[in-house]
Amino acid sequence: MLRWKHVALLALTLMAVGCSSNSKKELPPAELTDFKEEVRLEKQWSRSVGDGQGDLYNLLEPAVDGQTIYAASAEGRVMAMQRETGEVLWKKDLDLPISGAVGVGSGMVLLGTLRGDVIALDSGSGEQKWRAKVTSEVLAAPATNGDVVVVQTQDDKLIGFDASTGNQRWIYEGTVPVLTLRGTGAPLIAGRLALAGLASGKVVAVDVERGLPVWEARVAIPQGRSELDRVVDIDGGLLLVDNVLYVASYQGRAAALDVGTGRVLWQREASSYVGVAEGTGSVFISQSSGTVESLDSRGSSSLWSNDALARRQLSAPAVLSSNVVVGDLEGYVHLLSQVDGRFVGREKVDGDGVRVRPLVVGSWMYVFGNSGKLAAYTIR
Repeated sequence: MLRWKHVALLALTLMAVGCSSNSKKELPPAELTDFKEEVRLEKQWSRSVGDGQGDLYNLLEPAVDGQTIYAASAEGRVMAMQRETGEVLWKKDLDLPISGAVGVGSGMVLLGTLRGDVIALDSGSGEQKWRAKVTSEVLAAPATNGDVVVVQTQDDKLIGFDASTGNQRWIYEGTVPVLTLRGTGAPLIAGRLALAGLASGKVVAVDVERGLPVWEARVAIPQGRSELDRVVDIDGGLLLVDNVLYVASYQGRAAALDVGTGRVLWQREASSYVGVAEGTGSVFISQSSGTVESLDSRGSSSLWSNDALARRQLSAPAVLSSNVVVGDLEGYVHLLSQVDGRFVGREKVDGDGVRVRPLVVGSWMYVFGNSGKLAAYTIR
């Protein structure tokens, strides 16, 4: 697991249960409790996408562009499907260890590998447009605005490539802590800015054309005596809503930032390695402990908290209609009311677990299980 002289990678089990460095015994995942079902999901179709997340802790999220959904598996299978019928439009076997997927836009499907490859495929045919090398693993989806492709690497570099040729345009280098979780969030492009959360607990904005820093903001401050206690990675990615950037770090804080200046609008103690969602004036967080919490998006006060899924290694949350949706290690998808956090629905999707955030597009929800099962649901 050691990739660089000064960087070690934490195993998932150390973070997923939210345990501290002096824990004596790991508690089991909370048992599921009964509730009155108010929302039922209806499966519209399902497909198998290779070996899914594979044997490592990959977070291979599918992506939708128009009427097509794209998904990739760890062993290199990439598929394009009609999103409402599941009809396979094309399939490509790259025979490469995919670890960062899937970015889509401007006619491209973008992927990253454990070997430090960045690959651009034609979104209509699956044919390779270009391939480029980076300095380390790519563990999250690249982003593009049609002119530049931005990639974040495991060693906290942001690299910009020409979207047409794959030639490198610029590189921004962050400072990597001694100890870091295995993962990165996916970068975002917002106007002239490329945005990323770093292992140091900072969010950085660079000029998307030249890679020069515009602002940086510290979300989390490392604390504690041991390097394990001081891990504050931002691995769950960033969420941009109406010029406000929402972010959460591991063993740190959740925060709202002004995207133009990086000014902190509010912050609150939190610990998450999977990210946040937003809906109806609330920000929803899957805490590393397994608690799902709703915060007021305007001021960080807690609106409700549900700890009944403790230690169940939750996915990042998504919002489907009036519900908050999370997946867990046993392959269940749980639906909680946005109003008060009570359970309103539950569906077993994949016996190997659901690690990545459910993808919601309008009234449709797509769940990509760890084994490679991709299923489409609507509310019955």
